[in-house]
Amino acid sequence: MKTEEVTYEGGGVTMKGMIAWDDAVSGPRPGVLVVHEWWGNNDYARRRATMLAELGYVGMAIDMFGDGKTAAHPDDAGKFAGEAMANLDQAKARFEAALQLLKSRPETDPERVAAIGYCFGGGVVLQMARLGMDLDAVASFHGSLGAKVPAKPGVVKAKILVCHGADDEFIPEEAVEAFKREMEEAGAEYRFVVYEGAIHGFSSPDATVNGEKFSLPLAYDEAADKASWNELKAILGRVFQK
Repeated sequence: MKTEEVTYEGGGVTMKGMIAWDDAVSGPRPGVLVVHEWWGNNDYARRRATMLAELGYVGMAIDMFGDGKTAAHPDDAGKFAGEAMANLDQAKARFEAALQLLKSRPETDPERVAAIGYCFGGGVVLQMARLGMDLDAVASFHGSLGAKVPAKPGVVKAKILVCHGADDEFIPEEAVEAFKREMEEAGAEYRFVVYEGAIHGFSSPDATVNGEKFSLPLAYDEAADKASWNELKAILGRVFQK
């Protein structure tokens, strides 16, 4: 596996990301953006990008906060996440800057690109799909479901996967039903998978520690983590015909 730290500009800030690929694979291959949790573009997002490279893709852990900043406390995480999405045009510009960088890489097939996100990042990739970004697929893991701009009929191009914990206290059932209604009315192709007993942060091994440290309803769930990763592999295999 090869990894490279990258710096790029967009949406009014300098951003710092990481690209991972398998240099034993010859020729261009599909690329997948990874959008971080509200903690920022930390080791977890980078590990997921490397896992994607191990599957034969080009993985890119992107930076939505700018300057590569990360948070160690929920107060800072919430502030950074709120600032990043306060201006949707700015958020879209930051996402597009990363997308264009990924597409420009010689390892990447620019016609085959997807995006995945965790928590905050899940909400980001769903919003980008709602806006009609040119992506083959997006996948959200324990991500926020609310829309800053709802999907309009015929606009959503990406196939959508949502992996959701049944006991996620951050996402009320009303939000789940509203999301499904929105997708159906927009004519989007989506799959909504629910993991019984799983709560927010179920895919992240750090979630349990953070939940205990900050008295938040966060916890890792190994079964849900593995099952949701298999769902991701399935949708990427389908849209990229691997």
